[in-house]
Amino acid sequence: MWICLNNAFLSIVATPGDAATLTVRARRKGDIEAVFGQSTEVVTLSRRDYQFRAHLPRGVVSDAIASHLFHIDYGNFKDSVADASLHDAYVRIWSTMAALQEVPPYGTEPRKGFNKHPVR
Repeated sequence: MWICLNNAFLSIVATPGDAATLTVRARRKGDIEAVFGQSTEVVTLSRRDYQFRAHLPRGVVSDAIASHLFHIDYGNFKDSVADASLHDAYVRIWSTMAALQEVPPYGTEPRKGFNKHPVR
């Protein structure tokens, strides 16, 4: 699961062989600590898709993410992102995901030849 927060981008996946633990991954140094606290043990790994990782109990992860949801106080997510590099990355994600929408954002007519309906 990708989690886009206004102060961090995280990828959260199952920890192989440990159903009680989730692996929280980040591409930027400090993103995991920004969400889970400075005392969180983060491992730095080379030759991995996400360089920074922490193995945390599922409850700790869900509580932290729930807290972020509970404290949303903005009307526009991208405008709430203070870090310019993170903001720009989210704009690119927004644009990519907008291409999945049959009627373009701010548009009124479906895209010609649109063929990206979800497979569920």
